[in-house]
Amino acid sequence: MQATQHNRDIALHLLLVCSSSALVEQLTAGWQWDGPQPVCVAVPGLAPLRAKLREQPWDAVLHFLNHTACTPAATLKTLRDRNLDTPLIVVAEATDQRAAMKALRGGAHDIVFLDRLNRLPAAVEREVREAGQRADHRAALEMLHDSEARFRALATNLPGLVFNLQRDTQGSYRFLYVSEGCVRLLGIPQHELRGAARRFFDTLLAADRRSLTEALEESARSGNPLLWEGRLKDGERWIDMRSLPHRNDEGTVLWTGIATDISRTKNTEAALRESRAQLAALSFHLEAAKEEEREKIARDIHDELGSILVRLKIEAALLASKLPDHLSGKARSIEKLLDQAMGTASRVARQLRPGILKEFGLAAAIECQADDFAHSTGITCRTQCDEGIELDADTSLALFRIVQEALTNIAKHARASLVVVRMKRENGNIALEIRDNGRGIAERDMEKPKSFGLRGIRERVQSLDGAFHIATAEQGGTLLILKVPDRRSDETAPSEPEEAIQQDLF
Repeated sequence: MQATQHNRDIALHLLLVCSSSALVEQLTAGWQWDGPQPVCVAVPGLAPLRAKLREQPWDAVLHFLNHTACTPAATLKTLRDRNLDTPLIVVAEATDQRAAMKALRGGAHDIVFLDRLNRLPAAVEREVREAGQRADHRAALEMLHDSEARFRALATNLPGLVFNLQRDTQGSYRFLYVSEGCVRLLGIPQHELRGAARRFFDTLLAADRRSLTEALEESARSGNPLLWEGRLKDGERWIDMRSLPHRNDEGTVLWTGIATDISRTKNTEAALRESRAQLAALSFHLEAAKEEEREKIARDIHDELGSILVRLKIEAALLASKLPDHLSGKARSIEKLLDQAMGTASRVARQLRPGILKEFGLAAAIECQADDFAHSTGITCRTQCDEGIELDADTSLALFRIVQEALTNIAKHARASLVVVRMKRENGNIALEIRDNGRGIAERDMEKPKSFGLRGIRERVQSLDGAFHIATAEQGGTLLILKVPDRRSDETAPSEPEEAIQQDLF
C-alpha cells in the first residue's frame, strides 16, 4: 500500500516509457523541487516495462507520447493486467494536444506538455498522493468488508438472534438489523422482521409482550441495559433479551443486543424448584414422623418406665423400713439410685417431647430447656421471653428444636461460659436471638459440607417462611438471629427497653 502523501525526503522511483535519452536528460534537468532527485529508469518497450514492473513497486510511470514502440493505451493495459494502480502521466509536445486528450480519456491520470515541464514534479507528487489515498481507501474497504464478514459469521453462529432495534420519538419500533438466528428462534425470515417489528412482538404471550414494552420504555428513559425474559405464544419456550441502549440527539433510541432461547435453562430451573419442593416436603414428612416417634417414646418413658420406677421406689422404701439396720442402708442407696433414674427418665422424656411445650407454651419450654442445659453443661444460660407469645404447634415445636440444636452446638464447639436466649415480637414477626461469649464462628465453619446442625436450623426456618442469620457477636462469641411470621397474636410493645433487657441478660 502506498503512503497517503509522499515523503519528500525519499526519492521517487519513476519508470519512463520513451526511446530518446535526450528526453530523459531534459526531464531530469528540469526537475525542480526541494526534495532529492527522482530515480528514473527508461524502458524502450512493453517487454522491458513488464520486466521492470516485476522487479519492484514504482511510484509513477511517465509515457512520452512520441514513443512509437507502444501507445499510452498499451502501457495502461499492462498496468491493469498486473492490478497496479500506478499513476500514468503522459508527457507530450504542445502540438500533440489531440492525441494527449485521447490518452487522458483512455485512462491516463494527467498530461504534462514539454513546454511546461516545470509543472511535472507537482503533477507527479499529486498523482502519487492520490494513488496512495486510493490505496488507503481500498484497504479500508477491504477491512470493512472483512469486519462485516466476521460479524455476520459470528452473528450467524451465535445461539440466538442478534438485533438492532430502533425506537423513534413517536414510540414506534423498527428492526434495523436481525441475524439469521431469527428463523431458528422465532420461525420468521429476516426480511419480515425488518419490514415489521410487530411480527416479533406478536410472537410473545400478551402478558410478556406488555412487560417487554415496559422494559423497553424504562431502558429508553433511564439508559439502563435492557434485561428481559419472556415466553413465546406456545407457552413452552422462553427467550432472554439483553441489550444496551444508545440515544441520539433527535431522541431516537437504538438497542444493540442478542435474544437467546433459554427454554432449557428455565425447564431445568423449574425441575430444580420442583425437586427442592419435593425434598422439602419429604424433609417435613420425616421430621413429622420423627417427632411422632419421639412423642411415642417420651410417652412410653414417662408413663411406663416412670410408673415402674415409682413402684420400685415405693417397694424399696417399704423394704428399707422392714430390714434390720445393717441392711436398711443398702435399701436407701437403692432409693437414691431410683431417684436418679427417675430424674434421667424425666429429662430424656422432656428432650424427646417436652410436655411443658404443649401444656404451658414455647416460653416455658425454652426456660426449662435452658435450665437442663445449664445443669448438664455447667454453662450459665439466661432466657428472656416476651409475655403472651402464643404460636401454632408446628412453629412452636420448630423453634424449640432450633433452641435445642443451637445449645447443643454451643456445648460442643463454642467454649462459652454464658449463653443468652431472647424471644420477642418484632415488626409482626417472632424474633429469636441466641448469643454466647465463646470463641465465635468463622466463615469456613459455616461453609463446611457436614455442618448439619446449622443446615437443619436453616431448613426449619425456611419451612416457616422465616429468615436466618448467624454472625460474630459484638461482644465476641456467636450471634444467631432468626425471624418467623407471628401467625397468632398482634404485635405489642415490650414492657422494658430492649437495651435494658440485654444489659440485664448479658
